[in-house]
Amino acid sequence: MSSPSISPNWRKRSPRTELAIFMLWVLLLAFVSWTFQVMTQDTIWAFVTDAPAQFKDIGSRMMPPAWASVHELWWPLWETLNIATLGTLLGLVMAVPIAFLAASNTTPSSTFVRPMALFVIVASRSINSLIWALLLVAILGPGVLAGILAIALRSIGFIGKLLYEAIEEIDADQVEAIEATGASSAQTMAWGVVPQVAPTLAGISVFRWDINIRESTVLGLVGAGGIGIKLEGALATLAWPKVTMLLILILATVVFSEWITAQVRKKLI
Repeated sequence: MSSPSISPNWRKRSPRTELAIFMLWVLLLAFVSWTFQVMTQDTIWAFVTDAPAQFKDIGSRMMPPAWASVHELWWPLWETLNIATLGTLLGLVMAVPIAFLAASNTTPSSTFVRPMALFVIVASRSINSLIWALLLVAILGPGVLAGILAIALRSIGFIGKLLYEAIEEIDADQVEAIEATGASSAQTMAWGVVPQVAPTLAGISVFRWDINIRESTVLGLVGAGGIGIKLEGALATLAWPKVTMLLILILATVVFSEWITAQVRKKLI
């Protein structure tokens, strides 16, 4: 009578592979521990442990909000909305042609024009709107104009990247059908490409406007106009109840922009 064969235990990985994975985890934990030590070597831990008490103290000073100061905040809030809206529109005007130049299926030159357009998009996305505002305030002086241009220059990269990717994903059969009728390049663009990307462009624009509402609220901290100037002044003078009122107003504005964005997207989808 033959003895039953013993099947080997099944293992997902070989012992050598499991050892290698274990060593990788050990190295990763060691790297995270080292980077944490480097990042916190200048930290004054007495301030960190005292943070809850300081937070409680400032929180008590921020209440109740200075409701009476709301009347002097409407104009800065209106400036903030104008910075976001005009900056988005200006960025849209500049980003659309750049996106068509960057898309591989609409660019006139893949060797020169497309790389230059992609460089503009990357450069715009790599610089934060607050940094753009710092540069423009130094060049143009403080005011709303610097804030509008900062928002516009930042928006180019966002709108341009999403739009050129949408252009590259259009249905080529529709474009070929338009070309088969003998249409010119401009007519093909107008009737074969633009209708396919128009809903996407509208959604991108509204989404970017929503983001710009948030970003424009802090541009005043560097002198670029808007409600951020009032916020900076209230923080500098330790007017905590007024800071609370400003934060409430900013929160309400952001919630309102979210609602508008949701309504527009609902109409587009």
